[in-house]
Amino acid sequence: MMQVIGITGMPGSGKSIVSDLACKKGAIIVSMGDIIREEAEKRGETTGETAVNLRKEFGEYIVSELTIEKIKKLQKEGHDKIVVEGIRSHHEVEMFKESFDNFIIVSIFAKPMIRFERLKKRKREDDSQDYAGFSERDQRELGFGMGNVISLSDRTLINESDLDSFIEKVEKFLDEIGF
Repeated sequence: MMQVIGITGMPGSGKSIVSDLACKKGAIIVSMGDIIREEAEKRGETTGETAVNLRKEFGEYIVSELTIEKIKKLQKEGHDKIVVEGIRSHHEVEMFKESFDNFIIVSIFAKPMIRFERLKKRKREDDSQDYAGFSERDQRELGFGMGNVISLSDRTLINESDLDSFIEKVEKFLDEIGF
C-alpha cells in the first residue's frame, strides 16, 4: 500500500532531517521547495518572487498540482513511500488528501530564534543572515497559510533540543507509520 506523508514547518525547523531519515528507509522525497527553486531558475527570479508569482499566475493550487503529478509518476514506477516536503497551505493539504488515501501531515516545530541560528549556519541561497530578512520570510510563509497547515497537522514533532534526540523522535514516528 502506498503511503504519502506531508511535512510542514517554518524555515529551519528540521523538515529536511525528517526527509533524510525517511529516504534512508526507502522513501522518495518530493520537495515542493525544489519545484519552486527549479521554476525560479527558469524564470530568473528569486524563490520568494516565484512562489508568489506562480500562485498569482496559475492559482493557489499550482505547486500542489505539479507535486501530485510528480508523485503519481513515481507511483507508476513502483514507489510506495513518498514524503512531500514543504507543504505551505490548507489548499495543498486538501488536494493531497483528495489524491492519496491515508495522507497525513506532520509538522516540525522549533522556536524562531532557534530556527534563525540554524539558517545562519545553513547558508542556503534563500536563507537570510539578518533577523529582519528571516522575519520577513516567516511572514511570507505564514501568508501562504502555513500556520493553518501546522495547526491542523496529524502529528507535531518538536525540534528544539540536540540532533540525536530529534533523530530518535523522527525514527519512532516513521516506524509508527510503517516506513
